[in-house]
Amino acid sequence: MKIPLRSYWRLLAQYLKPQKRQAGVLAVLLLAGLALQIANPQIISHFIDTATHNGSDRELTLTAMVFLAFALTQQAVTVTAVYFGENVGWTATNMLRQDLALHCLRLDMTFHNDRTPGELIERIEQDVSALANFFSQFVVRIMGNVLLVLGVLVVLWTIDWRIGLAFTTLAVTAFVSMGKLRARAVPYWMDAHQASAELYGFLEERLAGTEDIRASGGNRYVQRRLDEEMDKRAGKWRKAWWRNFAVFTTMRSFIVLSTFLAFSINYVLYRADAISLGTVFAVVFYTQMLYRPLEQIANLIQELQRAGGAINRIEELYAIQPTIKDGAGVEFPAGPLAVRFDHLTFGYNAAEPVLKDIDFELAPGKVLGLLGRTGAGKTTIARLLFRLYEPQEGAIRLSGHSIADATLIQLRQHVGIVTQDVQLFRATIRDNLTLFDRTIPDEKIMAVIDELELHEWFETLPDGLDTKLESGGKGVSAGEAQLLAFTRIFLRNPGLVIMDEASSRLDPATERRIERAVDKLLTNRTGIIIAHRLGTVTRADQIMILEDGQIAEHGNYDDLVTDPNSRFYHLLQTGLQEVLA
Repeated sequence: MKIPLRSYWRLLAQYLKPQKRQAGVLAVLLLAGLALQIANPQIISHFIDTATHNGSDRELTLTAMVFLAFALTQQAVTVTAVYFGENVGWTATNMLRQDLALHCLRLDMTFHNDRTPGELIERIEQDVSALANFFSQFVVRIMGNVLLVLGVLVVLWTIDWRIGLAFTTLAVTAFVSMGKLRARAVPYWMDAHQASAELYGFLEERLAGTEDIRASGGNRYVQRRLDEEMDKRAGKWRKAWWRNFAVFTTMRSFIVLSTFLAFSINYVLYRADAISLGTVFAVVFYTQMLYRPLEQIANLIQELQRAGGAINRIEELYAIQPTIKDGAGVEFPAGPLAVRFDHLTFGYNAAEPVLKDIDFELAPGKVLGLLGRTGAGKTTIARLLFRLYEPQEGAIRLSGHSIADATLIQLRQHVGIVTQDVQLFRATIRDNLTLFDRTIPDEKIMAVIDELELHEWFETLPDGLDTKLESGGKGVSAGEAQLLAFTRIFLRNPGLVIMDEASSRLDPATERRIERAVDKLLTNRTGIIIAHRLGTVTRADQIMILEDGQIAEHGNYDDLVTDPNSRFYHLLQTGLQEVLA
């Protein structure tokens, strides 16, 4: 597989353009360093010719001082150029990493269901990190060394056309050879990075399931699978590094050939009195200067091979586009929203529908209790209301507007959800409650905290809203986490609230606080409760029971609770939680 050079240049241009000023300073430093490197051998050549022709001590001393000044200036310019180059490179890779992470977050849930978090971490972190040297060293070293080679060749042509022709031919042959080797190595680096992604995905899944693996005695099986994944990864990386070795060997051959060629041509021309002794030294020095940048270019081409694989994988990721697009935009009314499912059919696999011809309407301000066994489609309804997936047939409307016509931001501002597992971030209490929206004032946050009876808990925090939570919300109880989730909903004030109620694991005191919070949350809002407990479903105005992806029963709570022939009446008699398990 050959990665076209335009892919490299497109990526460079995209992420170096915002740093035009720094890149300009870098270019000036680069050209200045090249000029100093090319000038130094001329100074030494002049010193040798002056010494061999009995030049004055004053002229020799002056030449030596000029050489020393040029050398010190060259070192200072080189160090400064490396500093600017590394800064430009890391800034570019950080920008790329942010863009790639944002792109992944915008992709559909089907994309995330097919990939493990470990694999995506490898894509975003390791693939982009492989480009850090590409951004910095490509600009500072490859471009610098290419220009240095061109400058040396121009000088050699001015010394003698035969020397210039010989070394130009050698340099061109070296570049062409290394370019072909680079193209052949790219697919091997892609395979190596993919093997790393699969290994990270395997580790992430197994570490997340440590308790279950230990409980079921699966340690030895996991260890064996880990050995297999590591062997696979090692084999892929070994093949990739062998391609690197081919580039290194080829470059070493050219270095030996260039040294032999320099001594041979110098001998012939010096014996013919075509060049002076100082010129002989200059040619040898320029030859050394020529193969040093060629050797560095070879080393950087190895990095470029790795970058080529990373660039290809990044482009493949960017090529995946979300199928759920923003609508033109609609204005949902303030307050509670009407919900309408219009003959909706949906399946995660189109051939196997999870929901079949779901058709119902929920009036504004009413609460729907959604019941059904595991796998009946209750959670799927919540996901569809957020447009995490698109139905194969039918539509969902909120207050008369199809949710497909709204932008995703509009929709998710008007629909809120409290799930069984509350996601808490490694951030401050303020950021966890506002979801990093800095426009929400602290006074509003504190008012909601008081309303939800969280003030006693809040007073125990050492730094108030600036208190930082640990990863996963360590130190926060399950009840407190749910109340924090309620706080998020109150701060957003959506017209529709979906609740996946899960208070059965809470102590009675916390459970009562949750129940009071639920009452406040559902006031003047439309609600859908995915019910697991009798205490929560009793507050519903309507009941809907799903069975095998279809509506088995739907009606008013008061009607169904008094109808001995209804499914809901049967659930109440046998125990809701037990029947739905």
